[in-house]
Amino acid sequence: MPSCPFPDPNQPGLPPFFRVAVDMDEARSPMFAALRLAEKGRFSTAPNPCVGAVLVRDGEVAAQGFHTRCGAPHAEVAAIANARELGVDLSQSELYVTLEPCNHHGKTPPCTEAILKAGIQRVCIGALDPNPDVAGGGAQRLRDAGVEVRVGELGEQCRDVIADFLTWKDKQRPFVLLKLAATLDGKIAAASGHSKWISSEASRTLVHQLRSKVDAVLVGGNTLHHDDPQLTPRLGGDAEGTQTPPLAVAVTSRLPEPGSSFLTRERPGETIFFTGPDNAGSEAAKLLMKRGCRVPQLGKAGNEVDLKLGLEYLYEHCGCRYVLCEGGGLLAGSLLDAGLADHILLFLAPKIAGDVSARPMVAGRGLADMSGALDLRIIDSRMLGPDLLVSAKPGQDLE
Repeated sequence: MPSCPFPDPNQPGLPPFFRVAVDMDEARSPMFAALRLAEKGRFSTAPNPCVGAVLVRDGEVAAQGFHTRCGAPHAEVAAIANARELGVDLSQSELYVTLEPCNHHGKTPPCTEAILKAGIQRVCIGALDPNPDVAGGGAQRLRDAGVEVRVGELGEQCRDVIADFLTWKDKQRPFVLLKLAATLDGKIAAASGHSKWISSEASRTLVHQLRSKVDAVLVGGNTLHHDDPQLTPRLGGDAEGTQTPPLAVAVTSRLPEPGSSFLTRERPGETIFFTGPDNAGSEAAKLLMKRGCRVPQLGKAGNEVDLKLGLEYLYEHCGCRYVLCEGGGLLAGSLLDAGLADHILLFLAPKIAGDVSARPMVAGRGLADMSGALDLRIIDSRMLGPDLLVSAKPGQDLE
């Protein structure tokens, strides 16, 4: 197997939010390099998927490319252009690409045609294109033209990289990141509600970076009323004040009075309240809407507001593709129960609360025995200052 000259995935500077893990043997594959390139396009490629590509010549990665933003050249085209700049013989190179090359005309011409025109004879594809809006057939088009095509190398990791794209296409709602910051015994706050600070400054900085990328930040009623949050990215330095803040979304059965909180006072036009159908038509809701807040009419799921409908509202009416949930435990439990948490970011601090009445990071599930526990699949873990950051996904589709 050809060697990969790319750096270790834990090296600083690589995209920190969605990295997928591979073992040491897999890390020697050029597909690993293509995966790391794909992750560099996170957020900016939406509504397109993240895709990376490398060209291998004489056992070494000789050229590379990734989809940088919507409307820009696709990864395969970028890698081919890079190879030509470097004088690489494309006819003697093998292309590794994380997602099946497109075979249709969209904002850009078909990548299959670019591959054939370049004279590339061997292509390794990580995952086939799942897009229901596209006729597909990229791999078959290449095979029909005599290109040797292999499919499935690091396939699970390549599918993980496009999990957001699959959510948009299949479920018509935003991709939900559930952020949890907890002690080693799973507590997010003392019984009094005090939580500053469980996680380290390095962890909090990463969360603010993430806020600067997502379209909305979602919190529960306890966080809204007890913490009076701003839900803005505060990055410091030259970046301070330059970021467009995400929408602030609060799930609460008790609507605040206009001007009584930071969100209703300073950010009413960017604030949305998810509440029950009775509250949504109340005088309190009318006063909030008069101030500029949005209080959509949502139905109920059991005794709670229907979060799925709320997320669909954000997708359809607000253009939200990424939503970051920041608490608390009851909201986290509701999202997990409903199969609405797509990517879990767990910041574990080297602390122990040791108090049974302290607030748990997930609550409200009513577990009878361990057979009812939700299965997760850990896809990455790394140290972030003194904290351990664990990235996980639901073990199966819960919807």
